[in-house]
Amino acid sequence: MRTLFIQKVVFGISILSALMAFGQMPPVNKNATKEAKALLEYIYALDGRILSGQHSYNHEPKRYYDRAQEISGKYPAVWGTDFYWSGSEDPGEGVVQEAIRKHNEGAIITLMWHVGKPTDDAPFPWKKSVQGEISDTEWKELITPGTSLHKRWLAQVDHIAKNLKKLQEANIPVLWRPYHEMNGVWFWWGDKKGTEGFSKLWKQLFKRLVEYHKLNNLLWVWNANGPRDIPEDEAFDYKDYYPGHEYVDILATDVYHSDYEQKDYKQLLALAEGKPIALGEVGTLPKVNVLKAQPQWSWFMVWSNWLETANSEDQVRDVYNYEKTIDRENIGLQE
Repeated sequence: MRTLFIQKVVFGISILSALMAFGQMPPVNKNATKEAKALLEYIYALDGRILSGQHSYNHEPKRYYDRAQEISGKYPAVWGTDFYWSGSEDPGEGVVQEAIRKHNEGAIITLMWHVGKPTDDAPFPWKKSVQGEISDTEWKELITPGTSLHKRWLAQVDHIAKNLKKLQEANIPVLWRPYHEMNGVWFWWGDKKGTEGFSKLWKQLFKRLVEYHKLNNLLWVWNANGPRDIPEDEAFDYKDYYPGHEYVDILATDVYHSDYEQKDYKQLLALAEGKPIALGEVGTLPKVNVLKAQPQWSWFMVWSNWLETANSEDQVRDVYNYEKTIDRENIGLQE
């Protein structure tokens, strides 16, 4: 593995320089755990291969992951779910326990956070809170330390940190993709351009989790949506919401309706400047000809029931049987 080589690099040459010689960058968290470092190194080394992935809702965390195996005969390499709190009970402990099980089974873990507005208390109604509106005045207060709304936001972050710490204690690295689809218009954190917009929120979250909570097992996945110009359902150019390379390990995007536009792929690659890119969520799976034309995707993750509603079983098998697709049994992280 490249790690062994790096350990033998002649003295005077930094680890950073050695990684850059291979076209790699270390985790943006300088204190990243050895497991997080190894996972990022592995993702850099995929070299045109793609990890299969499947999301499952947190109230049925195995359902669609197992269904992918039933259809394809192979377990996805990446298992994902969500900390979204929609019912009477906090799902966090269940998410943590299932993540530990899936890690022990050999899967790579990715977690997301559909969180409600900081003005609201849990549980969070989908339309009213997660997709609710936040005024310009509220936004300014949210990103201003010391204000009452900023303190409510801190409480949200501190709550989720308790769950993430349990995974760190279990030595589990996490592909962490909070506040996703920020270039779209449908979430309260969405479509906030400029230095005082989404970028500020992302940096605040990074600093709270990394510097305050000392969460070193996270790889930071900045996950936008594929650009589109549908009236009142727009997703704008990636660059206007990007917080900078020093806060992002991997850049991802979401594509739901087979619109795997080559121009959007190239736009994300250009923004990444050598950092890995991924398909954070997909509805309809990319066909093999798309994967051949877009070989730099590190993984795809099908969104829960879209596995069945947007894909035929033949489509699923075609992608899983593609020679460049990696399933759980063939991850090879320990090689």
